[in-house]
Amino acid sequence: MQASIQEIARLTGVTSRTLRHYDAVGLLPPTRTGSNGLRWYDQDALVRLQRILLLRDLGLGLPQIRDVLDRQTDETTALRHHLDWLDAEQQRLARQAASVRATLTARTNGETLMTEQMFDGFDHTQHKDEVTARWGADAYATSDAWWRGMSDAERTTWKDAAATLTQDWIAAASAGTDPASPQAQALAARHLDWLASIPGTPRTPAGTPDPEYVRGLGDMYVDDPRFAATYGGPTSAAFVRDSLHHATDPAR
Repeated sequence: MQASIQEIARLTGVTSRTLRHYDAVGLLPPTRTGSNGLRWYDQDALVRLQRILLLRDLGLGLPQIRDVLDRQTDETTALRHHLDWLDAEQQRLARQAASVRATLTARTNGETLMTEQMFDGFDHTQHKDEVTARWGADAYATSDAWWRGMSDAERTTWKDAAATLTQDWIAAASAGTDPASPQAQALAARHLDWLASIPGTPRTPAGTPDPEYVRGLGDMYVDDPRFAATYGGPTSAAFVRDSLHHATDPAR
């Protein structure tokens, strides 16, 4: 069974242009190209595309995706790992939904809130496998130790600063700010400083956040509904992404 490039675009939402780009960078060549130039993909290619899309949803950039695919040649094992993560994420989101529903019910009925129930599914360590898959075990261990070493007051201060930055992003996006404008680039600089404050953030030899990592995060802000919601929805998240991409563009 083979699928044409148009069929894949229709089923996955990945544009034909993107699929041609995947071919151009050696990530996903078509199985064959017809005499009319139409590209066709067999089952092995479709499985590879599924893995590419799963890794993209984890926030990896194309070079990182290629590295993972080159290292993880046992596709069955890799897909099992992906499935385990998706199952765990599904369960975590279900727990979060249940806890928020319980909070709404308690507030509506004037009942006492149960703290443990309120925060079921919100434990940051739930993201251990996701962070490790994206950026390695060392990145998770370093950032986790940093977070655990904070006092409650320090965590509150850090969260407040992050929330302020997020609200400033949303306000700029709502105002229709150009991602390349000085205002947007000032926000991008603040965002880079914020990332640099987190131990475990992948860095350049100069100590600044790795540009490929930053661009991957920007893509994830749009592709991952959790992050898109944090930044006020897909349109606002796209503004953040485009601003970060501009700030880390190697051609600048």
